Amino acid sequence: MTLPFDSNISISNLAAVFKNTSATYKFYWFWAILETVEKGQTKILKKELFARMLTLPWYTVNYFNVSFGKQDLIQDAVREIKELEGLNMDSARAEIFKTLRNSQNNSTVQILNHFDNNVPHKFLSPWLGSGSKSSIYEQSLNSSNRVPYELHTDYIIINDNWNIYFKNNSGILKSFCFWNLMLFLQKRNPNVPDIANKIHRPITRNGLNKHKIDFWDIVLDELGTIQCIYTGDQLTKGNYIIEHFIPYQFVVHDLMWNLIPAESGFNSKKRDKLPDFDTYFGSFYELQKTGIEIIRHKMPRNRFLEDYLTIFPNLEINRIQYESHIKPLLSIAHNNGFQYL
Repeated sequence: MTLPFDSNISISNLAAVFKNTSATYKFYWFWAILETVEKGQTKILKKELFARMLTLPWYTVNYFNVSFGKQDLIQDAVREIKELEGLNMDSARAEIFKTLRNSQNNSTVQILNHFDNNVPHKFLSPWLGSGSKSSIYEQSLNSSNRVPYELHTDYIIINDNWNIYFKNNSGILKSFCFWNLMLFLQKRNPNVPDIANKIHRPITRNGLNKHKIDFWDIVLDELGTIQCIYTGDQLTKGNYIIEHFIPYQFVVHDLMWNLIPAESGFNSKKRDKLPDFDTYFGSFYELQKTGIEIIRHKMPRNRFLEDYLTIFPNLEINRIQYESHIKPLLSIAHNNGFQYL
């Protein structure tokens, strides 16, 4: 990605900030700076930036269970602070940030301050090299070095030319940060689907009413009842919900090959848990097979049949092929922190 040119600053140094990155700290530090500058601040408390650093990946860690790698402490910090401050996985971003910024909990403050050890001064390495922390702090105060910000004990000051540049190009710079963060996370999660959509939590999710009316209701019209694969309850039209066999938080889609009717109370209990393959796959497969066969017979042009084409190009469903698709996804999801029922 090419960054906007400005003769008053060093674009090449900014473009190099994410090279040879072994953790996500610099991504979230820069992202936090951009968000704060957007609000008109130039003198920024480090605690505020560290609070934003842990607010930004909140859903990536807690909701989507994306791995940041063994060297990265942000993941552990987010999870620990969630427990320390009594926050929920679904807490609003503004609430998370306010809680972290204002926290007087010694453990929370210690976690936030940990990032002061390296992040603020190492971000400036493209401009000032890899000298000692004290040396980088001192050099940052010299205006001739044209660094983005001055380093002080408890705060940073955004330099004037950089403040103008950040404000004028905030959207592009956040895209630059997002793109590099996505590549970093994808490299560490090579088999995890749709990393790009796991950096932000979706503002809204599409409903599943059409999946219900245009597919499974038609199946129920033919069968009368369907047995819930989890509870054994008999499901009838109007008395079931649609649930993701592999959690939405992992697959991040609503494709029909992963959706089945279920008893509503159990779905609330299951949430983002993984179904045990040996216990549930057989029933899942038989239900899907029956559903596809009925829809192909009654509505051969049903648009939801297209959802199966990536697994069954000819819509000829078979257990071995389905198993070879589902089983690895369950294993990868579990390795990324999703728990079994």
